[in-house]
Amino acid sequence: MDAPGIDRLLRKAFARGTQAELVHRLREDGLLTLGVVATDDEGGVIGYAAFSPVWIDGEDYQWVGLAPLAVDEDHRHQGIAQQLIYEGLDTLNEFSYRGVVVLGDPGYYSRFGFTPAASAQLHCRWPDTETAFQLFTLADDALVGISGRVDYAEPFNHAAV
Repeated sequence: MDAPGIDRLLRKAFARGTQAELVHRLREDGLLTLGVVATDDEGGVIGYAAFSPVWIDGEDYQWVGLAPLAVDEDHRHQGIAQQLIYEGLDTLNEFSYRGVVVLGDPGYYSRFGFTPAASAQLHCRWPDTETAFQLFTLADDALVGISGRVDYAEPFNHAAV
């Protein structure tokens, strides 16, 4: 994986640098479940999607969170983010992960099949995120017997959402 290229992309896409620092900490702590990278013809990183573990009411149910997702400004509106998301979901499914959560624009993520997490009695710690907090199930029974608070990996506690 091209860590310096990913760092450059994230620092360019998110001006405050918190997302780049988040991915660095996740990587250092061994908490990057999956990173999907898109490159240009010269091998430069132009897109990135990170997936890291989440816990539901303190239990590991083989769910992950999608964050951050970034595409270089010069390469947006070409379907790169869509490819990153689909590649990530396919790979996670192959490795028997059960579900994915994301905190983002419902209008955007609903196109990929994400639905409001609140409808499954799932929520996150950040206030006023009920409509933005969404889920995607990878297993038919992914929601059986689970509800409550979804907690992201510890480095997210230091990142600005």
